[in-house]
Amino acid sequence: MLDFINPKIVALAQIVMAVGIIRFWIIWFRTEHNESWLPAGYMEHERTFVYPDSVLSTLMIISAILLFLEKPLGVSLTLVCGGMMLFLTVIDIAYFTQHGLFTKERGGAENWGLIIPMVIMSLLMIIRFI
Repeated sequence: MLDFINPKIVALAQIVMAVGIIRFWIIWFRTEHNESWLPAGYMEHERTFVYPDSVLSTLMIISAILLFLEKPLGVSLTLVCGGMMLFLTVIDIAYFTQHGLFTKERGGAENWGLIIPMVIMSLLMIIRFI
């Protein structure tokens, strides 16, 4: 569908996104999350996403390498990564909306800054190769 986008551009974007996810978690674990408006159970809820995000980051790097090498498996794995990221993004959107975390006074700009790149990247990985 987006055949005009070189698969190597998608591969580079996957690596950048994977590094961004890893960086996010390093910063997140080094930051105190003691705002009074955070939902009950926020820390436990967020910590569970380290595991799927680690799998996703690893798979994005592997699929990026495969795309760079022009291996057909790179396309299939990129589609898997796109689906994983879209699913995780929908969960984040639902959670942030349910708890008012898109409002200005509750870190809305930062949360939108997480969501928007995830939506764009998941759609890029999916739409480019379907």
